Amino acid sequence: MPAESDTPFLMLTELFLPTKGGTAVSFDDDFRRLGGKEMHIVTADVPGAREFDVTHPNSVHRLRLERVPWLKPESLVMYARFFFKSLALLATNRFKAVFAGRALPEGLVAWALARLFGLPVLVYAHGEELTGWGRGAKFKVMCFVLRRADALLSNSDFTRDTLVNLLGVEPGRIALTYPTVDENRFRPGLPADDLRAAIGLAPGQRLILSVGRLNPRKGFDNIIRSLPLLKARGIDAHHVVIGIGDDLSRLHELASETGVGDRVHLLGHVPYEDLPRWYCACDVFAMPNRDIDGDTEGFGLVFLEAASACKPALAGRAGGTGSAVADGITGLRVDGESVEDIAAGLARLLADAEEAERMGSQGRQRVLEYFTHQRRIDQLRGLALRGRYRGAVAAQAPTAS
Repeated sequence: MPAESDTPFLMLTELFLPTKGGTAVSFDDDFRRLGGKEMHIVTADVPGAREFDVTHPNSVHRLRLERVPWLKPESLVMYARFFFKSLALLATNRFKAVFAGRALPEGLVAWALARLFGLPVLVYAHGEELTGWGRGAKFKVMCFVLRRADALLSNSDFTRDTLVNLLGVEPGRIALTYPTVDENRFRPGLPADDLRAAIGLAPGQRLILSVGRLNPRKGFDNIIRSLPLLKARGIDAHHVVIGIGDDLSRLHELASETGVGDRVHLLGHVPYEDLPRWYCACDVFAMPNRDIDGDTEGFGLVFLEAASACKPALAGRAGGTGSAVADGITGLRVDGESVEDIAAGLARLLADAEEAERMGSQGRQRVLEYFTHQRRIDQLRGLALRGRYRGAVAAQAPTAS
């Protein structure tokens, strides 16, 4: 295996820290671990980027990436800026491979430039972007890119199956590259009594935690609706939600209308050092996701964060959560459309402390076995350095069920 300084890679992605979200976090972590300044990231200029990039170990190149509504396509300017900046970098660096954060817009540009320079192109596939664009022109262009990439980095079994069955991708081009979690940052036993006290949690009251963008498909609304059902079962529970998004006002209104406004705590962002402690503060983690018009959960990194902290998780059955939550082993998967199913699942996890503890322990063991950073980085490097597609993908993560 060549030394890191001999293996420079180019990454094109609209999403990169300090942009919020699990995808941006994952990309940042991948390339920090893959190497140093020889790793070049072409990405969007966002608030806080200048300060963030100063100490970043990679070479980060920021572009103004905005969509122009009157252009057809409205992302034409984004394509152009991605193309010319990346072209300049390819002309002055000896990259070994080109990565793209998604099929569109980054993947199309990455594919064109990689072919121009005779390099392999690797495209990340997350799941939700594959099913939400109907079957029009964008879908056809996305299929074109994904069918011609040298490797598709699929985050879950669901995403892999979608690539094969919906988009017609040759299975040999797909590598299962499961997301990973920092098992040292997210660990059990962190002090959290002050967090429970800060929301007024009394002794004997239970805490349900949700983390993620405030988006209807995450199912946070149905957790709120389930709280009265839990109370009817004798379970006195509060719900903390960490994250921002367009669904904030609706969730506030729903909590008030449901009569649980004093039990729902919408915290927005929390300090970096507090997020792992919130997992330790909770009794169960819940994100009962559902599919809404093709918008679905591709994996759910937050489930791994909960598992790493030894907490059982409640997930929806939609999308790729089955790769993140082993049903009946590290948590439960329920019908995210059914408030009754969600309430029953939460009641089971909250009422049976022995089962919840067992699932939490098995969740952490599963993280340590399948979802470590080093396994993923070795896999990414191996895929990039194998060159242009010649047949079946050489490296895949073992089945994590």
